[in-house]
Amino acid sequence: MNYYISKILKNLSYDEALVKVKEELQKEGFGVLTEIDVKDTLKNKINVDFKRYKILGACNPHLAYEALQSEDKIGALLPCNVIVEEHENGEIEVSAIDPIPTMGILDNPDVKGVATTAQDKLSRVIKNM
Repeated sequence: MNYYISKILKNLSYDEALVKVKEELQKEGFGVLTEIDVKDTLKNKINVDFKRYKILGACNPHLAYEALQSEDKIGALLPCNVIVEEHENGEIEVSAIDPIPTMGILDNPDVKGVATTAQDKLSRVIKNM
């Protein structure tokens, strides 16, 4: 089972993909809490070159609240990370965590329901890219 949902983009630049993924996340009720520029971080911290790669920490407050009501340590699995990366061949790929296998480690049917809803929403985000 894959732990992510992914799509190679054909008609968007890296910068356009970053804007579009944030718009699509917002349509599904997610906000971006964190944005990690992996390329810059690796250059600044260990002086290595890396491809353009950003990790967006996306959170849907309603789903997070519902999950936290059922499992108070679920915060260790939040937020839902979304990646925008540029491959060496110039292709842009957008990927999101698949909440089902991630939250499936818990034996809690309420959390599984939240994970299914989050998966549906994140799948639409990726599909609409």
